[in-house]
Amino acid sequence: MNAPRRGQPPQHWADLSPTQRRELVEAAGQRTYRARQLSAHYFEGLRDDPADWTDLPSGVRDQLATTFLPQLLKPVTTTQADAGTTVKTLWRLHDGALVESVLMRYPDRVTMCVSSQAGCGMACPFCATGQGGLQRNMSTAEIVEQVMDGARRLDRGEIAGGPARVSNVVFMGMGEPLANYKAVVGAVRQLTTPTPDGLGMSARGITVSTVGLVPRMQQLATEGIPVTLALSLHAPDDELRDELVPINTRWNVEEVVDAAWEYARVTKRRVSIEYILIRDINDQASRADLLAKVLRRRGNWGWVHVNLIPLNPTPGSKWTASRRRDEDEFVRRLEARGVPVTVRDTRGREIDGACGQLKATEVDAGV
Repeated sequence: MNAPRRGQPPQHWADLSPTQRRELVEAAGQRTYRARQLSAHYFEGLRDDPADWTDLPSGVRDQLATTFLPQLLKPVTTTQADAGTTVKTLWRLHDGALVESVLMRYPDRVTMCVSSQAGCGMACPFCATGQGGLQRNMSTAEIVEQVMDGARRLDRGEIAGGPARVSNVVFMGMGEPLANYKAVVGAVRQLTTPTPDGLGMSARGITVSTVGLVPRMQQLATEGIPVTLALSLHAPDDELRDELVPINTRWNVEEVVDAAWEYARVTKRRVSIEYILIRDINDQASRADLLAKVLRRRGNWGWVHVNLIPLNPTPGSKWTASRRRDEDEFVRRLEARGVPVTVRDTRGREIDGACGQLKATEVDAGV
């Protein structure tokens, strides 16, 4: 079962539905109830070592592990910040591609930021990942395994603060999630399916970001999984957004904001507008005023929240973070117009926190 599939990784337990698991377990010569036992170990018990599956005969353990739990992610480097509560991992996939994930522990939650593609094809000029282009889509299981690794580390008490559970997952790592729609939605379903068949997370703890692939935004609204949608807007006018987010030449500001508003209307979930503040590029007070105007045209403020993000600059880039006074004025302008707004707590600057930075460092070093 687990041979690589034409450039894709070997099939994994987290790629399969409960029905497929039962069928394949039976095809492997085992009783179908073994599927539920394996799911209970993998998702509920967070036990990936078959030696810990003591309710299964030893021979069965090894067979199931070999067949259904191939190693998809191999750690290349792991770096820590914030007294060990932020952990960033660079992974090598089966074909040599490199991706990154970040675990961030806060007093009231644990968030995993995961990648959905190796590289990215959106070519946003301020983004380290975008400069490398797209290598390939990740599989559902490759996405899920990033979360499972964080969950296992937390369960074993390996993260500062003691044992805990992953409460939030954000698809804000490498790649454009909605450009890998099937695998991303598959991963969300694996994460939100009740245990033991899935990880049992709340869909409300999951955020899927996009630069504005309008047809997929519309499709996501119909899936019946009320995740938070985060629209990476970064500019309120087409002239600038065409430069910062090139896909804007296909779906412009009005179209992507309309699709975000429709998502909020259908799902009853507030949309997050992501806006990276870049010095002297998009952080002018006039653009704060225009952003408020663009969002206000869709109705009252109940549907939206603006998340301002100080740019984490990449080495050698001409783009850099806004001055504090400009950031403060941007916030003041939005608040004066009643726009719900926060400034994101940016973690991991000292460990190449922006997605793509750690990969670029390792590639430059020949790792």
